[in-house]
Amino acid sequence: LILTQKVDANDDVLGFFHGWIKEFAKHCEEMTVVALGAGEYDLPKNVRVLSLGKEEEVSRLTYIIRFYRYLWSERKNYDTVFVHMNQEYILLGGLVWKCLGKKVALWRNHYAGSFFTRIAIMLSDHIFCTSKYSFTARSQKTILMPVGIDTELFKKEDGVVKKPHSILFLARISPSKKPHLIIEALRKVGDKGIDFTADFYGNSLPQDVPYLNSLKEKVKEYSLGDRVTFEKGVPNRETPRVYGAHAIFINASPSGMYDKTIFEAMACESLVLTSNMNLKGNIDDMFLFKEDDEEDLAKQLRNLLAVSFEEKEELGRRLRAFVVSQHSLTLLGDKLIKCLAL
Repeated sequence: LILTQKVDANDDVLGFFHGWIKEFAKHCEEMTVVALGAGEYDLPKNVRVLSLGKEEEVSRLTYIIRFYRYLWSERKNYDTVFVHMNQEYILLGGLVWKCLGKKVALWRNHYAGSFFTRIAIMLSDHIFCTSKYSFTARSQKTILMPVGIDTELFKKEDGVVKKPHSILFLARISPSKKPHLIIEALRKVGDKGIDFTADFYGNSLPQDVPYLNSLKEKVKEYSLGDRVTFEKGVPNRETPRVYGAHAIFINASPSGMYDKTIFEAMACESLVLTSNMNLKGNIDDMFLFKEDDEEDLAKQLRNLLAVSFEEKEELGRRLRAFVVSQHSLTLLGDKLIKCLAL
């Protein structure tokens, strides 16, 4: 039994999980997926998807009633529960699963946590995350996992050419992703007379629309309007072409988050700039900058922009090789299923 937020191959943020379900299904006789909401999907015959009804705009009470109905009616069809990110499912169902003798695993990868996160950890048999800086990494139950990149999907595509001196940010537009830091760094790079273009891809939640507007105002204030563009988010399965068209990808999220986009970009042979310290010692320091330090980001960005075309291509191949050998979806599927089977 898998519980997740959304099953929708077209989603710009959670579309990757559609691929995860396909991979996990290779290792299971039968799989039931319960999601808060469902959109378009194309999954193997041994997978059934049940929605709590977000796409129908039902009430929260209806969510809860359906949750317990599925939990109970499907009880003979699963022996293991895998909860992806949403600890609320474990808070609601953990004790029931314990009474039913089900093994419970939580995947949670975020720097922040709470009293309720600790309760969810207590009710889980296994905790999975990718970042050693995640809140859940401190638990003795935690097992660090590969990030899980579909390297057959995320790769350099024929006919897609990287635009010289092009920079990409791709994520939900929110303060936690720190695109404001990137804009400040771009200002400093531009002030040095260095040529570049930068594209910001991503949607924002309603509460973050003022933040998005403030970013656009900063771009105008810094006279970067002819260099910086804002684009809407695109479905996850369409992002390889976006990565492939850009020379450098920047991610400024805290180390506790370990965004998959870093690895998707590397798999597409784009150079990366990240402040994520999980990668320290795994990739060259030329791809790392100090967290929350716009000066250091600007310095590292200037250095990468100055790298020759031939060297960029060679560095891109090395970054892809790292993802294929250490963080592919195949590796994740094998390791996760083996851990659950112990």
